[in-house]
Amino acid sequence: MILSDGLRSIGAAVRLWLSPARVREEGTTPDYRFSLANERTFLAWLRTGLALVGGGFAVDQFLPRLHQGLRLTCTVVLLVAGALCALRAVNHWVRCERAMRRGEDLPLSRFPTVLALGVGVLAAAMVVLVVLGWTV
Repeated sequence: MILSDGLRSIGAAVRLWLSPARVREEGTTPDYRFSLANERTFLAWLRTGLALVGGGFAVDQFLPRLHQGLRLTCTVVLLVAGALCALRAVNHWVRCERAMRRGEDLPLSRFPTVLALGVGVLAAAMVVLVVLGWTV
């Protein structure tokens, strides 16, 4: 029952992602400046996702001497983080737009903190590995 409700909720969210006109059916139109700010935030998250994907490809291409398993792990982590960032962007945009239309508080998220900590740890680990020269 709980799993079914969870899947239904995910399905409803994805339908909103693919049909943003449905968001307009809720509440009243907020000040356009807020909607445009929400869109700029969405685009910033997409740029972050693209940067993570680019970083993944950079690790793979520019650190060929790094141990292959470690290089592959770092590459995959960055690529997955980029994909999650893009998915999070559209989900957050819809949630914020709905909240503004309903006159509710904007949704909170731990994602920025988790992403920042994850990128920081990965960057520190890469610096250590490159400085120590852990190669094949």
